[in-house]
Amino acid sequence: MPMPPTARDRWLALALLLAVLGLGYLLLVHPWFTVPWRAIDQEIVALQERQQRVQAQLDQQPQVEARLREVRDSLRQRPGFLAEATAEGAAAALGARVQDAVLSASPGNQACVVSNRTPMPDNRSDATRVRVAMQVRLRCGVEEMANVLHTLETGTPRLFVENLNILAQRFQQSPDEAGTGLDVSFELVGYLQPTTGVNPLPARPAEEAAAPPPPAADEGEPVPAGSPDDAATVGPSSDAVPEEGGIADAD
Repeated sequence: MPMPPTARDRWLALALLLAVLGLGYLLLVHPWFTVPWRAIDQEIVALQERQQRVQAQLDQQPQVEARLREVRDSLRQRPGFLAEATAEGAAAALGARVQDAVLSASPGNQACVVSNRTPMPDNRSDATRVRVAMQVRLRCGVEEMANVLHTLETGTPRLFVENLNILAQRFQQSPDEAGTGLDVSFELVGYLQPTTGVNPLPARPAEEAAAPPPPAADEGEPVPAGSPDDAATVGPSSDAVPEEGGIADAD
């Protein structure tokens, strides 16, 4: 006759059942259902946060556009690039800029004079902007030299003074001068406006455009290669850089 289960047996059976259920959950449910769903929940939360950030940026679009217009208007009033379209014209403008700065610092060239102005070629091969440079040599007093450099670097368009060399030297241009001053040489550098357009293909002559197409070659007949209509080559267009020594004057 079987013995009736005791309370201890019932608790032991319940513990074994819970252990089997827990093991089944760990082996079958958790890795195949719980882990993927939790990963999906985390991805949803991350996407919601990203959407909120993007929406906040989109809400700021009117303010950003207004600020961008203000910056563009400010840059238009103070152009940073040279206004000339070619390197030759920009080099001539640099020379005139130097002469104006010298005359402004020393009217009549009594205390400051331009000894030499020589355009320099742009020998950079990997440059993204066209650099226009001029080698300048001045003989000025200390105060006049400071005024000239300040005028060149703070005016518009933006210019840069590089490779500045200053030597103390005694010279006398006229009997009214004290005969003391500086012999200064430097490179005055500016940049042309960046071009974003693409050079169009050259127009074909009217005779060539009106000429009828050549007859189709028969099967087995060789077709001559290298005809003008096979390919079109467009060469890069670049502005010539003034040779060194193109502009030199002595006062």
